[in-house]
Amino acid sequence: MRFAILLAALPACAMAQDFNYGGRNTDFEPAFPEQFRAPITPSGVELDLEVIASDLVHPWGIATLPDADGWLVTERPGRLRHVLPDGSVSEPIGGVPEVHAVDQGGLLDVALGPDFETDRMVYLTYSKPMGDGLSATAAARGTLSDDLSALEGVEDIFVQDPPDDTAKHYGSRIVFPGDGTAFVTTGEHSSMETRVYAQDLDKTYGKVIRIDLDGATPEDNPYVGQDDATDTIWSYGHRNIQGAALDADGTLWTIEHGPKGGDELNRPAAGLNYGWPVISYGKQYSGQPIGSGDAVQEGMEQPVYFWDPVIAPGGMTFHSGDTFAEWNGDALIGSLYPGGVVRLALNDEGHVVEEERLLRDQGRIRDVEIQDDGSFLVITDFESGSLIHVRPSPES
Repeated sequence: MRFAILLAALPACAMAQDFNYGGRNTDFEPAFPEQFRAPITPSGVELDLEVIASDLVHPWGIATLPDADGWLVTERPGRLRHVLPDGSVSEPIGGVPEVHAVDQGGLLDVALGPDFETDRMVYLTYSKPMGDGLSATAAARGTLSDDLSALEGVEDIFVQDPPDDTAKHYGSRIVFPGDGTAFVTTGEHSSMETRVYAQDLDKTYGKVIRIDLDGATPEDNPYVGQDDATDTIWSYGHRNIQGAALDADGTLWTIEHGPKGGDELNRPAAGLNYGWPVISYGKQYSGQPIGSGDAVQEGMEQPVYFWDPVIAPGGMTFHSGDTFAEWNGDALIGSLYPGGVVRLALNDEGHVVEEERLLRDQGRIRDVEIQDDGSFLVITDFESGSLIHVRPSPES
């Protein structure tokens, strides 16, 4: 029997109109006008929310199965579930790697491989236990059995180095640009000792990683053949990238947590340095400055957009489809604090020109997944989290 609750239509326009950004943590001027506080622009769409499944334990990632066969959803304690369209939730899928389910660690992202319909390959990111309380961000892949009960032949294709005993800032998302490679995002484990590793090219902390689908290194990566650099690194100087997506042109975008202020939307390019922890538009939670105390420094890239105060970003995606067609090309970003979904409209130059806050009463939204028709799913990150389908209200 289907478990679903149809919620009252929520007026997106009203929720946006009464929103204001609030006070700042720092007083840094943006580097260019479109970098900060785009106009809050209501889309005038009313939303219907249908809870497809609930009682999911800290769900983290969603992958849509083909042929209307439902979704794969990760639970951070280390379980992968199959959620059917009727709301049924499977027993845990077998074969999932053991995870370091401590603090922010656990089973993180899930994605279908680019050739899933022929090879049934599923990719996961997770915090890998490394012994003696140490852990590292890892990515693995395995073949999903025909009955969806198990992953078979599971193997790691990336393991962050070195492992660390701080169970924070793992990232991590995995996306496929369509050229036989995968981007994997990582964090820098948060501690004062390890955050500086985001600047070190011999460590995979605070990086965008680019690997072949089997974990090999693409020959055109920027640091291939360079002494004292890890050849799987694509970009560096990141803090904690928990959102990554490709736009309609196949360009990679990422979104990362700042400290107190300074969440960033970036468009990572090969071999470039995005500044953490030398520069930031935020400050330490203690109130002390970050790194150099500056937000701009020569040789370090600027974010496309930043938030202060933060949105605490989760997963992100770019909208496409007939439903909510006026949003096509816009970024939809899960927010953990203050919660909801952040919609960003971008112009042809890739600048943010408007922002909207949606679903603010739903709390911590960890991931957003567009469906073929343009409707979308969100998951709420709670001890009893939900998978929710979002459509326009029939009256809108």
